[in-house]
Amino acid sequence: MSDTLLLLASLFSSTLRLSTPLILAALGGLYAERSGVINMALEGIMLAGAFAAATITALTGSPWLGLLAGLTAGLLVAALHAFCCVTCRADQVVTGTAINILMLGIPPLVSGALFESTGSTPALAQSQTLPNLPIVAAFVTVPVTAFVLFKTPFGLRLRAVGELPEAVATAGVSVTWLRWQGVLLSGLLAGLGGVYLSIGQNSLYTRNMTAGRGYIALAALIFGNWLPWRVLLACLLFGFMDAVQIRLQGTSSIPTQFIQIIPYIFTMVVLAGFIGKATPPRALGTPYIKGRR
Repeated sequence: MSDTLLLLASLFSSTLRLSTPLILAALGGLYAERSGVINMALEGIMLAGAFAAATITALTGSPWLGLLAGLTAGLLVAALHAFCCVTCRADQVVTGTAINILMLGIPPLVSGALFESTGSTPALAQSQTLPNLPIVAAFVTVPVTAFVLFKTPFGLRLRAVGELPEAVATAGVSVTWLRWQGVLLSGLLAGLGGVYLSIGQNSLYTRNMTAGRGYIALAALIFGNWLPWRVLLACLLFGFMDAVQIRLQGTSSIPTQFIQIIPYIFTMVVLAGFIGKATPPRALGTPYIKGRR
């Protein structure tokens, strides 16, 4: 009985830790997509936040400066996405994918110049990590997001601009600025998710350490039907599957490579089963052009 309780406690703890970056990225994506902008760049934003946090912490010894650097990096990458998609009206999926590819290449280049290693940044001491703060922030952000989106004038406008931007513009509100705000909030939260990966869950940045979590966060958005509490449950479910595959490694006769793909197979099954039933914001992915009906 005690062994079972220990196993359940371990799975619960692992689920919370593994869900944290997903929750932060998915909630970030929620702000962007509720405003009508597809944020395919979540993966790249997380990579930028993770690399900036680990690099600045390694150079200064301060995880708080690393946290600030990670948030700033996430904000800057999100601003690039917003500029291309909102201001220049570029294709949102193509732009997001290009940013993801860009952020796969920049960190190794900068890391090689600073630390003479393209694979990872220097390992940090335990005192230079923030293992708990991002976890608390992730779970606090869920009710805050629900309140902001459904109980405040800003949330009402943000949701309206994702549904019928022409009506918002007629009311004298800037569609462009609202969408910029949604994407920038997305960058802050996804950047924090990246910070947690490099100086919270781990103690260094390694190449492509997000391992597709940005895409899984997008799947959680669809699974959660763009609603904060449902998105939380979806992220916890994905985190639980990740915890299970880690627990199975070394304890099963199944080859490790097959065990490691469990979360990704689960993501594909979820998308195949729910993508037709989910109801996205009506203007999602549609650039706003003033005067167009």
